[in-house]
Amino acid sequence: MVNKTIKSAIESMMFVWGEPLSIKDIADVFNMDKKDIYECCKQLQDEYEREGRGIVIREVNNSFQFVTRKENRDYIERLCTPVRRRRLSQSALETLAIVAYRQPVTKGEIEAIRGIRCDRVIEGLVSKNLVMQVGRAETVGRPMLYGTTDEFLKQFEFETLKDMPPIEDIEGAIFEDEEAPVFEGIAGQISLDELNENEG
Repeated sequence: MVNKTIKSAIESMMFVWGEPLSIKDIADVFNMDKKDIYECCKQLQDEYEREGRGIVIREVNNSFQFVTRKENRDYIERLCTPVRRRRLSQSALETLAIVAYRQPVTKGEIEAIRGIRCDRVIEGLVSKNLVMQVGRAETVGRPMLYGTTDEFLKQFEFETLKDMPPIEDIEGAIFEDEEAPVFEGIAGQISLDELNENEG
């Protein structure tokens, strides 16, 4: 099967699938090596970027997905019926930052940094699919360990956790500017000073 045909089929698959489509699933469909499929996806991604298309291909944890080009957001917002944006509380954003940079982390460790209980905050982040349970710690009581999800990567526009900025730049990662939070449908603000005070 020629490369052009494979890329065309992958394009159709991503369009129909909607969610990030994993390299493994694509490779299984074609009965091909995952490295070859990954290369086809990267080529397709480069073609879309080179042509300046309104749709771009985003990579998330070795999966690929169609998304709209960031620069076209104003036009999309004018077209779509405005929806009320849900706001993450400051405590939720602080907790999310701790999980992102300390993962895997227990609830007790998060509370030790923040100085307050965070049961409901963690439940809220789990319900928003930004945080998930990733296992249990090998300590007394075997407390639950928490980490971030692929949805977290998508909302922050990271390909992998290695793309996360240094901790001192977390505010820049959350906001492109004051009016445009990276989290889709979420607005809020995190205080690094307060977070650093809690760590001390």
